[in-house]
Amino acid sequence: MKQDSAIRLILLGLAMSSVAALAVITLFIFREGLPIIFRQGPGSFLFGSDWDPGAEPAAFGIFAMIAGTFAVTGGALLLGVPVGLGSAIFLSEFAPRKVATILKPALELLAGIPSVVFGYIGMLVLSPFIRDHIGGSGASVLAGSAILGIMILPTIISISMDTLRSVPRSYREGSFALGATGWQTTWKVTLPAARSGLVAAVILGMGRAVGETMAVIMVTGNTALVPKSPLSPARTLTANIAMQLNAAVGEHREALFACGVVLFVIIMVLNTFANWVAKLGKRA
Repeated sequence: MKQDSAIRLILLGLAMSSVAALAVITLFIFREGLPIIFRQGPGSFLFGSDWDPGAEPAAFGIFAMIAGTFAVTGGALLLGVPVGLGSAIFLSEFAPRKVATILKPALELLAGIPSVVFGYIGMLVLSPFIRDHIGGSGASVLAGSAILGIMILPTIISISMDTLRSVPRSYREGSFALGATGWQTTWKVTLPAARSGLVAAVILGMGRAVGETMAVIMVTGNTALVPKSPLSPARTLTANIAMQLNAAVGEHREALFACGVVLFVIIMVLNTFANWVAKLGKRA
């Protein structure tokens, strides 16, 4: 009993250390970033169109970066979600066991590739292709969306496969017993039963895209303007922080931490919504 209690306390301490680390990070970011938001005004900071730390007075409006973040993330979802869900459905429901055994680890290897490699490939291959065959400068929302669409595939595929495989086999057998085909069973039975988990997979993939930095810096053009088309350059919140934090001082530094506060809130909302959807599915 004493040994069990000691192990329980050790595990509790380890769990609480993770929570404490998150709390310290959260308090630090909010302590550094909130003052300038309130000094400048939340509306002016969030919806201002100018970002010019060198002006007198300095201008810190992040609406262009928020728009760039959601434009790149939205494009990544448009490209990555159909491929990710389609791959998960194929590997879970239709692929022969040998094929699934080969393809699933190969797809999961994408998660181990450093983001700078994706960005480098995007600079050398994707951006020139867009410039030469589609239009624009090449460094654009479209390039960032394509790279992020590939990078979120492991998250979407892995979670979606686990969700589909967790659907009870009796659901499928009952559908087959009524004369449904394999695709009819998947479309009418399996996917509705796994809906909450699939939504959670998409939302977590979105969170992955929102938080990406290096690859986005390398392929989006990093222009602090609201993108007007997929071929326009853009700057995301993460890119803005990474590009300027080393040289920032005073209010400029506070403004970058305030960008981190906004980004933190966006990701926390997405993760909370994903957890809520997953729990809703379990109750159903």
